Amino acid sequence: MALLIYIICLGVGLVFTLASAIFGHIFGGGHEGHLDGSGGHAEAGVDSSDMPGVSALSPTIIASFVTAFGGLGIILSQFTATRAPIISAPLSVLGALAIAGCLLWLMRQLFSHTQSSSESKVSSLAGQTATIITPISAAGVGEIAYVQGGTRYTAPARLEGGATAVASGRLVRITRVVGSQFYVAPME
Repeated sequence: MALLIYIICLGVGLVFTLASAIFGHIFGGGHEGHLDGSGGHAEAGVDSSDMPGVSALSPTIIASFVTAFGGLGIILSQFTATRAPIISAPLSVLGALAIAGCLLWLMRQLFSHTQSSSESKVSSLAGQTATIITPISAAGVGEIAYVQGGTRYTAPARLEGGATAVASGRLVRITRVVGSQFYVAPME
């Protein structure tokens, strides 16, 4: 009876994984009909943080636990010492927790490196040099270009209070960033 439960768990986990891959590709790959958003995918699940990432209760982690439980149960039930369900089931649960935990850690590591907040990067721009690419009038908005982390970015910019118009090509210093609006001062 225990072997049947292990086989069912392994089968359900594998079918869920395959179905997710196939139907996710067929129905989720094109994003036809989406009018807004980045077109990316979010990992579903309950999480205690506000940051995007992978939850311990996400379908991917749960499926890995169920699959590992079934697979380890089948393997452990083949050995005489661990054939009894009272031994193989707890060992399968521990092994499945370890495998799901490793997968969770790996996925969180991948997400933490790929999904960083731009808010902290923008706050560090005060004092950095930028180049005017669209002239800024005394009361108007222009555009600047700056380099951060080896990548060139552009942003709308206003002159800091009292400054006169600044032509294209001039260097300015970023004084502050409010929302998506950059404030700059001409360099002397």
